[in-house]
Amino acid sequence: MSIVDDVRAAVIAIPSGSVASYGDIGERIGAGPRQVGRAMSLLGDDVPWWRVVHADGTPASCHDGRAPTLLAEEGTPILRARVDMTQARHRWAE
Repeated sequence: MSIVDDVRAAVIAIPSGSVASYGDIGERIGAGPRQVGRAMSLLGDDVPWWRVVHADGTPASCHDGRAPTLLAEEGTPILRARVDMTQARHRWAE
C-alpha cells in the first residue's frame, strides 16, 4: 500500500462526529503530518476530508472553507471555531 492508500484508510475509519489531526494519522501510519497533508491533497471528495484537522483543532481551510459547516452538521464538539480535541479526537482500535 502507498501512503495515499494508508491515509485514505485512516480517514475513512474516522466516524461521524469525530476528528483526527494530521499528526494523529501520521502516528497511525508511520508518516509525518506534512506527508499526511500531501497525501490528503491527492484524495478525492469520496473521503471525509473535513474530519482531519490541525493539532489545535483548527479545521481545514480547503474546499471553499466548508469544513466547519460539515463538522457542525455531524455534531462534532466545537469551541470558539476549533474542534474540541479532548472530546472529538478519534482513537483507532489496535
